[in-house]
Amino acid sequence: MSRINTNIPSIQAQHKLAANNFDLGVRLERLSTGLRINRGRDDPAGLIASETLRSEIRGISQAIENSTRAMNVIATAEGALNEISALLLDMQALVNHAANTGAISEEEIDADQLQIDSLIEAIDRIANTTQFGGRKLLNGNYEYTVSGVAASSITDVTLFGARVPPNSFQNVTLEVYSSAQTAQVVFSGTGITENVTIEIKGLDGTEVISLTSGSTATNIVRAINDVAYTTGVSAVASSDGRIYINSRAYGDEAFVSIKPIDGNFIATTGNTSLDYGRDAGVLINGRTAAVKGLRASLRSNGLDLVVNMTASRGTTLGTTSFQVTGGGATFQIGPEVNPVGQVSIGVPSVSSSNLGSTLLGYLYTIKNGEANAINAGQTQQAEKIITEAISQVAIIRGRLGGLQRNQIETNINSQRVAKENVMAAESAIRDTDVAAEVAALTRAQILVQSTTSILGIANQLPQNALALLGG
Repeated sequence: MSRINTNIPSIQAQHKLAANNFDLGVRLERLSTGLRINRGRDDPAGLIASETLRSEIRGISQAIENSTRAMNVIATAEGALNEISALLLDMQALVNHAANTGAISEEEIDADQLQIDSLIEAIDRIANTTQFGGRKLLNGNYEYTVSGVAASSITDVTLFGARVPPNSFQNVTLEVYSSAQTAQVVFSGTGITENVTIEIKGLDGTEVISLTSGSTATNIVRAINDVAYTTGVSAVASSDGRIYINSRAYGDEAFVSIKPIDGNFIATTGNTSLDYGRDAGVLINGRTAAVKGLRASLRSNGLDLVVNMTASRGTTLGTTSFQVTGGGATFQIGPEVNPVGQVSIGVPSVSSSNLGSTLLGYLYTIKNGEANAINAGQTQQAEKIITEAISQVAIIRGRLGGLQRNQIETNINSQRVAKENVMAAESAIRDTDVAAEVAALTRAQILVQSTTSILGIANQLPQNALALLGG
C-alpha cells in the first residue's frame, strides 16, 4: 500500500464496521422490544400478516368484552323478572284465598284485593325502573315494533327474535292451511220425552245436569250454558232443529264428553259421546309453525315469535301478513360487525297493561274497581289472567336464559379458544426468539470489536509510505 490520499482498506473496514454496528443495533432493538418486526423493513410480508392477525385479535377481544356485558344485561333483566314471578305467585295465592268465600268474610276479601293492588303496583314499578347503563329493560324499550297487523286476524304478536335489515323491514306471512276446530257433538232432537241426567265434561271441568221430560231445545241449551263457565262447553240451537254442543276452546286439547247417567241423550245410558278439537295448521314464512289451538309459534334462525290468531282467522284458510320494522336488543358478540356476529332478542313490556291477553284480559283488570277484581267475585277469571301472566314471564326468562347459555356463553368459550390460537400465530411471526437473537448479538459484538481493531490497523497502513521518503 503506497497511497495516502485514498486508504481503500480503511474504507472497506469502515463499511464493514457500519454494517456490523447496524446489525448490532438491530439485535439490541429486538431484545429490548421483544419484537422481531419493529418496522416494515424488518419483514414486509410478515408485517402484513401480523397486522392482519392483530386486527383479528382486537376484534375477538372486543367480542369477548361485548359478550360479557351482554350477560350482565341479561342477568339484570332476569333478576327483575324473577322478582315479578314471585309477586305473581303471591297474587295467585291471594286469589285462591279470596275464592274461599264460604270460610272468609268480605273484609278479608277486601284485604286480599288491597294486597293484589299493591302487588300490581310493585310489578309496574319494577317494569318501569329496571335498567342497565341508563337503558330501561322491561318497559317495552327492547320490544320489536310491528306494523300492518290486522286486528281481524291477529289478536296479539309477541316477538322474541327477528333479523331486520338496516333501514328496512322483515315481512312475516302467516298461512292457515288447515282450520282449527272446536270439539263438537250433536243432539238431533228438538226436545226430550223423558227425564234425563247427563254428565258434561270439558277442558275446564265436569258438571252433572238434569233435564225433565218435555224440555225443549231452548231449555237444553240454557241448562248446558248455565254451567259453561265450569265445563268449558257451550251449546247453541240451530235452525235445522239440532243442538250443537261445542268446546269453548279450539285445538287438540279441547274436548266435549256427554255421558247419559239416567235416560238417553245423544248416546244411550252409560255410554259416552266424545269428540276432540283440532289445532290449526299454520305456516309462517313457509315454515311449519307449532300450533296450540289458535296460538302459533315459530323458532327459527332469524325469526322467533308467538302469534295469537282470532277465531275467524284460525278457522278460515288463507294468509295474512305484517312487518317487523325494528326494535329489539341487538348484541354484537362476533369479531366482525355483520348479521352473523350479532344476536337479537325482544323483551316485551311486563307491566300490568301487557301481562295477560286480549282474550282473557290483562293483569291491571284485577285491580279494585276493574272488570276482573276479586272483590267483585271474579276470582276464576282473575286466576286465569294471573296464570297466563306467570306463563308469559316464565317464557321471557326462558328465552333470555337460552340466549345466555346457548349463544353468548358458548360464544365466549369459542372466542377465547380463537384468541389463544390467533395470538400464538401472531407471536410466531412478530415476537423475538430471544435465544436466536442473543446468539446473533454475541456474533455482532465480536464482529464490531474485530472490525474496530482492523480499522485501526488499516488507518496505520499509509504510514508505510514514509519509508519511501526516507523518513
